[in-house]
Amino acid sequence: MLPQAYVYPADMRATRDLLRRRMHLMRKRAEPLAHIQNTNSQYNLPEIGKKIAYQTNRAGVAERFPDPAVQKSIEVDLALIDHDDQLLRDVELSIRNTAKQHKANTLYLLRTVPGIGEILSLVLLDESHDIQRFPRVQEFVSSCRLVKGAKESAGKRYGTSGTKIGTAYLKWACSEAAVLFLRTHPAGQKSLARLEKKHGKGKALTVLAPQLARAVYSMLQREVVCERNLFLQS
Repeated sequence: MLPQAYVYPADMRATRDLLRRRMHLMRKRAEPLAHIQNTNSQYNLPEIGKKIAYQTNRAGVAERFPDPAVQKSIEVDLALIDHDDQLLRDVELSIRNTAKQHKANTLYLLRTVPGIGEILSLVLLDESHDIQRFPRVQEFVSSCRLVKGAKESAGKRYGTSGTKIGTAYLKWACSEAAVLFLRTHPAGQKSLARLEKKHGKGKALTVLAPQLARAVYSMLQREVVCERNLFLQS
């Protein structure tokens, strides 16, 4: 009555779990970064102007605040960020060394997609494992949590459901890749502008992420590198 669950290969489970742990560390690292920006706005100070996510831009950030107690609070945030940076470097190095044994050709193909770098390609590979286990592109996009299931009965539609069926990590990877794709791809920015006119600004990105997932599926099924226009035409 129930479809058989996919048995993930045992030799890749540890790397997949470590990638998920990295995401947890990244979210914890984002908390003090957000607190510094919020504190800066709270005291009506000028914008920092640089991305403090980079270590070279953090010099003098605490000294912007005149109150010693606030300075101490910001220093604690900066110390946490420095510590998390070191942990993340160690985790990512371990992931890279382990992932070399996994499908090298698939990793190479994924990195040809605009917006997909080293970490996102590893997440896509380790969360989906084998693209051949998805008979249709619709099943892959559904596994990425990028589409909603329809509730139908006797030919009538009663809305959607199943928003949490699939893998949250695949959804994050596709959504993040779509945002990064837009930063450096003028054609993608034009496509987003057209989607904004049709669907509104809030929904445009949610339409773009499934397009990327379909392009990835088509590319891996055919085992070819990504073409620049494939993403927008998928």
